[in-house]
Amino acid sequence: MANELRGEVSLRVAGETLVLRPSFQALVAAEGELGPLFALVERAAEGRLALGEIVALFWHCLRERPEGLTRERLGEAVADAGLAAAMPSLRRLLQQILEGR
Repeated sequence: MANELRGEVSLRVAGETLVLRPSFQALVAAEGELGPLFALVERAAEGRLALGEIVALFWHCLRERPEGLTRERLGEAVADAGLAAAMPSLRRLLQQILEGR
């Protein structure tokens, strides 16, 4: 279960609820792959965030990685559920990145 006081966000994919935590370590890893976080947020606001970028951000921010979950499987689950299903979690995660906890 996500703890909003810690900045955590729930993500429901493939019948499972995952918890995303935008910790310093997670954000540094995401930034190392995706570039500056502020630019990422700007691309998201402009509707230019690619599916691969969304999955990468989710992957780096996973609080725990369930056994057998790979980044490819996470990507497939997000794609199968549709972007509309991922948007509330993405929006909240980006809000946490901008505002902090």
